[in-house]
Amino acid sequence: MATAIPAVTSSGQPVLILKEGSSQTRGRDAQKNNIMAAKLIAEIVRSSLGPRGMDKMLVDSLGDVTITNDGATILKEIDVQHPAAKMMVEISKATDQEVGDGTTSAVIFAGSLLEKAEELISKDVHPTIIVDGYRKAAAKALEILNTSAIKISPDDREWLIKIAKTSVSTKLVSKESDVLSAIVVDALLQVAEKTKGGLKVDIDDVKVEKKPGGSIRDTSLVKGIILDKEVVHSGMPKSVKSASIALLNSALEIEKTEFDAKINISNPEQMKLFLDEENRMLKGMVDKIVESGANVVICQKGIDDIAQHYLAKQGIIAVRRVKQSDIEKLAKATGGRVVTNLEELSKSDLGKAGLVEERNVEEDKWVFVEGAANPKAVSLLIRGGTQRIVDEAERSIHDALCVVRDVIQKPAVVAGGGAPEAHIASKLRAWSNTLGGREQLAVQLFSDALESIPLTLAENAGLDPIDTQVELRAAQSQGKTWYGVSALDGGVKDMEKLNVFEPVAVKEQIIKSATECSCMILRIDDVIASSKMRAPAGPPGGMGGMGGMGED
Repeated sequence: MATAIPAVTSSGQPVLILKEGSSQTRGRDAQKNNIMAAKLIAEIVRSSLGPRGMDKMLVDSLGDVTITNDGATILKEIDVQHPAAKMMVEISKATDQEVGDGTTSAVIFAGSLLEKAEELISKDVHPTIIVDGYRKAAAKALEILNTSAIKISPDDREWLIKIAKTSVSTKLVSKESDVLSAIVVDALLQVAEKTKGGLKVDIDDVKVEKKPGGSIRDTSLVKGIILDKEVVHSGMPKSVKSASIALLNSALEIEKTEFDAKINISNPEQMKLFLDEENRMLKGMVDKIVESGANVVICQKGIDDIAQHYLAKQGIIAVRRVKQSDIEKLAKATGGRVVTNLEELSKSDLGKAGLVEERNVEEDKWVFVEGAANPKAVSLLIRGGTQRIVDEAERSIHDALCVVRDVIQKPAVVAGGGAPEAHIASKLRAWSNTLGGREQLAVQLFSDALESIPLTLAENAGLDPIDTQVELRAAQSQGKTWYGVSALDGGVKDMEKLNVFEPVAVKEQIIKSATECSCMILRIDDVIASSKMRAPAGPPGGMGGMGGMGED
């Protein structure tokens, strides 16, 4: 690395603009460093793409182990220091938040765009020309993608199951893709709401609970809400049918005063009066609940022991300290209203459910609220052999929920297996011949970079990438739009016939985010890093993990 900008006065006196110890990398060196860092990030996740992709074992500083092939999870868990590499990590985060899938593809595509750009930069093509070419190519690619997309009905269950299956089949839990796909689609269709523009889905309305034990096939959909709490009092019933549920946001306790208060009690009679008054107030609260007709109380705050006693005497089930998000989901699931003032509780505020029951789930006791007429919030209970499997199943189900939501909200799909990328690359190459100047080269490299996705799928499936590329290009030139890499069968096949489909929304996000990130990295020609604090002297080799600390 070069040190501060070399500048001298007429008398030869050096002029230091940057703080002592700062460093600067300029021009071609800066670009090479940034491109190299970005390519290395792409290389990390490359082998985990597709149904034949490998998993990564990530061990954090506390020794916790994560086993996954989810690009966003891998990049989130590793502690990246290089600023250009951090930008690549941001792509995966943005893609994950926006569409929930395609994170690995986005990072591989961005790395490939930079790798191709490096070829042109080494031939003295200015980065700005490459950036302009890439942006034009991305706009054209999105146009081609939307033209070739298959339009479907947003509530077509069969299509949605195909989409979910494609997402799940690339994961650790692929063997159970049939079971999980059906559960995911049924959950989202249950909570989908009709709007003027079509269907609207919020995946937060699907509560995901996980518990090791059993197998992944034991994963179930509960048309209601699972609360990871137990009934507060042993004298209460463990099960109530035709439940009327009071959802409370206020405590069933005597509130403490906000300021210090003292009560002088001089004899036992006064003490008894004081306690009787407390009991009377708590009984009044319980009577209010009984009057409303509720036989289940779900409370966000505490419930006093005496109130628990009165509730148990009335045969009412009570659960306390339930999370606010769960209370809100319960309101959607049961049609009830969350009441903040107990005095206002009435029969019309109560939610309805077919069954409220406390059940043993492994060593814990959980309360299941299910059987509502038309619940707009549901729960998934994920089971699996070990904690690691359950965690990975949760990540897989999250991705599947996201892709199905994407299709419900934008009902257009394309075949998978790298077929849309190969199709767009073929069309872009033909279109590039209509362009003049060096931008034409950038567009051609953009189409080559798009092909890196089907070629990576082929490599991970043990196929020869050169043979695959030749076959893919031949198929596309014959107008076989949906021919892609079938990683499970091996070879180039018609992915539409194999029922492998992906949302257009995910493909759009991959192209947009990868292009924007690679263009930003290409435009950097100067990296100025401020000095770091000196680390204390330690054993030879320095202290592990201290590299990024103490920046000014």
